[in-house]
Amino acid sequence: MGHGVHELVLELNGRTWALDPARSYTLGRDPQGDLVIDDARVSWRHATISWGGRGWVIEDHGSTNGTYVLGQRVHQTEIAAGSAVHLGNATDGPRLSLSAAAYSPQAAAPQQAYQQAPQAQAQAQTPAHPAAPQQGWQQPQQPHVPQQGGPGGPFAVQGQPPAQAAGASPVYGDRSPTTFHQLSLGRVMRIGRALENELVVSDLQVSRHHAEFTATPDGRYEIRDLGSHNGTYVNGQPIAKSGTVPIGPNDIVGVGHSTFRLVGDRLEEFVDTGEVSFSARHLTVTVDGGKQILKDVSFGVPEKSLIAVIGPSGSGKSTLLKALTGYRPANEGDVLYDNRNLYKQFAELRQRIGLVPQDDILHKELTVRKALRYAAKLRFPGDTKPAEREARIDEVLGELKLDIHRDKKITALSGGQRKRVSVALELLTKPSLIFLDEPTSGLDPGMDRDVMKLLRDLADDGRTVLVVTHSVAELAICDKLLVMAPGGSVAYFGPPEEALNFFGYTTWADVFSAFENYREYDWAGRWRGSQHYQMYAADIDAIAAQSVAMPSAQQMRPPKPQSWGSQLWTLVRRYVSVIASDRGFMGLMVLLPAILGGVSAVIPAKFGLVPPTPPSRFNSTAGIIMMILVVGMCFAGSANSVRELIKERVIYERERATGLSRSAYLMSKVIVLGVITAFQAVIICAIALPVRELPEKGVITHPAIEICLAIVAMGFTAMMLGLVISALVKTAEKTMPLLVMFAIVQLVFTGTLFQIFGKIGLEQFAWLMPSRWALSAAGSTLDLSHLMAPWDPEKPDDLDPLWKHTVAQWSVDMIVLVVIGVVCGFVVARLLRRHEPEVMRK
Repeated sequence: MGHGVHELVLELNGRTWALDPARSYTLGRDPQGDLVIDDARVSWRHATISWGGRGWVIEDHGSTNGTYVLGQRVHQTEIAAGSAVHLGNATDGPRLSLSAAAYSPQAAAPQQAYQQAPQAQAQAQTPAHPAAPQQGWQQPQQPHVPQQGGPGGPFAVQGQPPAQAAGASPVYGDRSPTTFHQLSLGRVMRIGRALENELVVSDLQVSRHHAEFTATPDGRYEIRDLGSHNGTYVNGQPIAKSGTVPIGPNDIVGVGHSTFRLVGDRLEEFVDTGEVSFSARHLTVTVDGGKQILKDVSFGVPEKSLIAVIGPSGSGKSTLLKALTGYRPANEGDVLYDNRNLYKQFAELRQRIGLVPQDDILHKELTVRKALRYAAKLRFPGDTKPAEREARIDEVLGELKLDIHRDKKITALSGGQRKRVSVALELLTKPSLIFLDEPTSGLDPGMDRDVMKLLRDLADDGRTVLVVTHSVAELAICDKLLVMAPGGSVAYFGPPEEALNFFGYTTWADVFSAFENYREYDWAGRWRGSQHYQMYAADIDAIAAQSVAMPSAQQMRPPKPQSWGSQLWTLVRRYVSVIASDRGFMGLMVLLPAILGGVSAVIPAKFGLVPPTPPSRFNSTAGIIMMILVVGMCFAGSANSVRELIKERVIYERERATGLSRSAYLMSKVIVLGVITAFQAVIICAIALPVRELPEKGVITHPAIEICLAIVAMGFTAMMLGLVISALVKTAEKTMPLLVMFAIVQLVFTGTLFQIFGKIGLEQFAWLMPSRWALSAAGSTLDLSHLMAPWDPEKPDDLDPLWKHTVAQWSVDMIVLVVIGVVCGFVVARLLRRHEPEVMRK
């Protein structure tokens, strides 16, 4: 760089910078940038100015309000002395005046600079494709490459600032302070949603009286939680409810979407308005056996961007999504939300992240408004007024143009509209970062375009949106494209319009065919050796991962926005609403026990449940009648519940990540299904027993009541076993074969088809069968041992010990039956744990 090269002198707001051609300069509101411009119209990382070899180049980094030269919005253009550049507005935005001066190595240094990894001395040439038979493989063309932004590329904001390099405390990625609050010694500053607080935060994630800052007379500062619903966090870790924690200048206090930092005696507030950076660094996921299904994935995205992730089957897209959201943390690497480690601060940051899975996360039987109402009730703090929730629901419905569909059942909506409702649910809590998994799957091209335009609008409105998709029709509206190669590595990251040229093909079908035909080719190595890698990912890849000790499992769990009882009541009401809206299920709920009761009544009435008149003293039909009632109730009870957990698995996974109580969810199922099952048991008994002649007295009360209680207990236990099956299976289709098998096994081990007692091994195995204990309770009531003929006529006194006609034996039979059901409840709770974000289980 000789003296013939002229440096550029830049003037802004009366200040002057002499720009060195040997490096690049970042412009924006980022206080760690080179030229800090404190103007709301300027993006956090707005643009970069660098020497392009022949002249100076300014490159816009997808800013919200744009960069303007001569009144025209530009993405990248050359500038020179005499040029006037406006940021954020073509007429009155901040104006950069440019002039020339002789280059001097001792020119003024930049205000602030990141510690950057050295750039490659020369851009590497794209390696040749592997030698292969002529199967449509084309030698790729060199893509058109825009001028490189230099070390201060679009994602340098996620690097480590000098303070960290020097060993200072970590500086998390909060934005320029929104407001300042003075803390006087001895003063208490209460924070919350209510207007009577000294520091009011207009955020429905914040409780009415959330926490309070205290400046003690001895000069110390403390933060105390006031029993908030969504928790108060210090450096990403929740503090105990109503607990007090000292804070210092290096601590960050999180309350809802706001964070606070102590600077001297002043409290700086940072409000997360969606302008956040996001990056993944060296993510690697290894499964059992040591196989890597995600390999060293690194990329970064600026604020308010729309990023698409595509790739063939087996490229790790779903695994990547789980790693990025914290549902299944990577074995190696970091996910940084505005320079804050998502895995280690999941309890706080999960409130700022929305996830829309491929399957709908709402009960389709409900109307749009009712579904969102229950979701808002579960997600917002318990002290949120109904009017506040309704106002937020109306706001979201209006934003997504769903207000005209608010009273329609979700099942009556088109596929694209249903996806909008799922997005609406996530927008209730105003997330800054939204992930979507295959939102256009199964949609026609028109709906595909509508959904992608919706995501574009969400990004433009101030959110970062990442979408995993198989559709390639609408990639042009995205800001960045991430292409995953088979095996879980990155094959490309950069602007979507340059991707096909990078691969050397004209269609994505050709690219995906190349992935399939050359699965052993080093696609990741080709990417890392390309110019695009140097431009769009090298800065992120060169930064070492943060080293922060993982918090305890308790600290990883998000707090519950509602109390346990409030969650249970909401879940019960929602479940009843779902069932009540399904007329087919309600009809079957009544018809099934009526048919099962009627089947037992088909047996001629002369065969009652008492000994026949002499000379015969045995009634072998009595055991058959009771077996039909027990097995029929076993089938009805398990059929009620066998699909209930598997069909809601996606809903449960998402709600659990937002603070849903596992026990409250399970208990809501037990209560509602238990009432339904008890109702069915009464119907069966009401049809089957009146046509029978019963003994005058049971062991405690009337035999019909005792038998009905045994049938109700059988239904409850069968219902709990149905929940176990529902929690075990991976697809709803597998439930019916297991249900049939379960019913047959119960039939065999009732103890009425053949002798079970006295058979070593068989008798003990039968103790695990609820039908064995239910029929034993009924047999105890009817004294079935003396009513039925003995199994061995030569041993008439060899009786089934579980059928003894005593109060003690009847009580034991009932207690064991109920205990089996309770044990099943604990098993279901344990199985549900498998379907929760893994970061909450470690």
